[in-house]
Amino acid sequence: MKLDALETFMDVAFEEARRAAAVGEVPVGAVVIDAHQGTVIARAHNLVRTNADPTAHAEILALREAAQEYRRPRLVNCDLFVTLEPCIMCAQAIALARIRRLVFAAYDPKAGGVEHGARVFEQPNCNHRPEVIGGVRETAASDLLKAFFENIR
Repeated sequence: MKLDALETFMDVAFEEARRAAAVGEVPVGAVVIDAHQGTVIARAHNLVRTNADPTAHAEILALREAAQEYRRPRLVNCDLFVTLEPCIMCAQAIALARIRRLVFAAYDPKAGGVEHGARVFEQPNCNHRPEVIGGVRETAASDLLKAFFENIR
């Protein structure tokens, strides 16, 4: 995938992250694209507090929406763009959905489950390992998160 396409789809994820921040949610946004058609299938932002649901992470909500759109649980020809390295729960959901490629912005040394912590895709019992591209617009995503947490402290 060309750099400009990565940037374009990451822009959509950032729009979602800003929507999350606007309603008091941790600013994480996600978008699922059909990799063959280059079209957005689903988009979401964190709704953990709004929905009183600990599983309402942007990635989970976007995966659910995409699966409903395709009427199937496997998203084999889809890519997921997210503004923060997915946690363990989201990484496992990505594997279960058979996402083709995961692209994320900021790394999450504390709670990440892809490049940090459990490193879900590296586990021998992981049933699917997507291509992973981390650090796309990392500084912008980190700045958005830092600003959000500074404002609530």
